[in-house]
Amino acid sequence: MKNIKYNRTIYKCKSLAGFTFVEILVSLLVTAMLITAVAVAFNASVSNYNMNEDVFKAVNKARQALTLITTQLRIAEAVETDSPSNECTFISDANEDITYQFDSSQNKLYMIKNSTDTYLLCDGVAAMTFTRNIGGSFVKSVQISMTVTSGDVQKTFAAAVVIRKNLQ
Repeated sequence: MKNIKYNRTIYKCKSLAGFTFVEILVSLLVTAMLITAVAVAFNASVSNYNMNEDVFKAVNKARQALTLITTQLRIAEAVETDSPSNECTFISDANEDITYQFDSSQNKLYMIKNSTDTYLLCDGVAAMTFTRNIGGSFVKSVQISMTVTSGDVQKTFAAAVVIRKNLQ
């Protein structure tokens, strides 16, 4: 048998410290996907925050309006017995004629003082009713139901007030 010598060629790498072009492209692709995922999550978070802020503002306005109405009704001198269910008229302790009126065509709640001064108390009101409990010739108590909307969210609030002047 004959000895055959193989001529082996040795290839030397120029440098083992760098990245190949494919490795750089893959790392850029992964980085782009991560940045996209973070951007989508951030956008959803901002959208959710804005929606919750709008709901909070609507709920806060409704609570403030109910607090004002119940406080004034509690110390009222007299409450009108035959007002429609979307409004409540009474004489305040300061002898002012005050009417709280829900306008369903505009979805707004107004306070009208002495039949001349009109103030917007709350907007975005979907429904509001004043239910009077009449004892004899005067109103003993008033139950109030108020529904506010903000976007697709609806919240209903209820309050009841006993007229202190009519306690017996």
